[in-house]
Amino acid sequence: MKFDELDEQMRVFETIHDQCVLPGIYMVARLDGRSFTRLTKESHKFEAPFDTRFRDLMTATTETLLKEFRALYGFTQSDEISLLFPCECDLFNRKLRKLNSILAATASASFSLGIGDLASFDCRICELPGTKQVVDYFRWRNEDAHRNALNAHCYWHLRKQGMDVAGATGYLHERSVADKNELLFQSGINFNELPNWQKRGTGLYWEEYQKEGLNPVTGQRVLTTRRRVKCDFELPMKEEYSAFINRICTTQSAAQ
Repeated sequence: MKFDELDEQMRVFETIHDQCVLPGIYMVARLDGRSFTRLTKESHKFEAPFDTRFRDLMTATTETLLKEFRALYGFTQSDEISLLFPCECDLFNRKLRKLNSILAATASASFSLGIGDLASFDCRICELPGTKQVVDYFRWRNEDAHRNALNAHCYWHLRKQGMDVAGATGYLHERSVADKNELLFQSGINFNELPNWQKRGTGLYWEEYQKEGLNPVTGQRVLTTRRRVKCDFELPMKEEYSAFINRICTTQSAAQ
């Protein structure tokens, strides 16, 4: 059998189940760290429940993805990253297997280089039919960050008071948000005054700025408009955050 015939025959097994995201659909890649509890609590012993060193590793990884794949917006909280692509994005011809594998590989490589240890991410693509669903998605992750932050502060407060894993988990089970806030408040911790990046996550997006340069022909100093990634530790909340995500969808997509 000639090579071309064998090649055509065998490639069917690779591509027969290929799926692509339909045109006109927003794609959001959600990446999660694999076994990051072991990595952060045992191998590297980051401070619990939050550590700026780990935050900076996650934001650096998100920035790498944003730049490498020209995404519109990146959001990170805990060990997860969400990456929004323009509606018209044609990355890897919108093939899911390529998107999932290469995004996960890039995130894993970036984080591993940053921490100096082996780290890996998985990836899945959310297919969202319109701007409303994109807003709802990021509101969901934003609210999840808030919930996780409250639970984490309560859990680690109890652990530092001497409770074991089962005791702290059982104590917090089904307790209300008010109960958890009161638990922290009675110990001198006002949850509302904690850093916003802990409670709401971190956003990365493109911004324009003016840079002064020299016209090589006339010798005159001129201002040029450039783009750079902004890392925002003070994301807005609730309806303001919805408006913020909507603006990214409607204004930045046209600027790509």
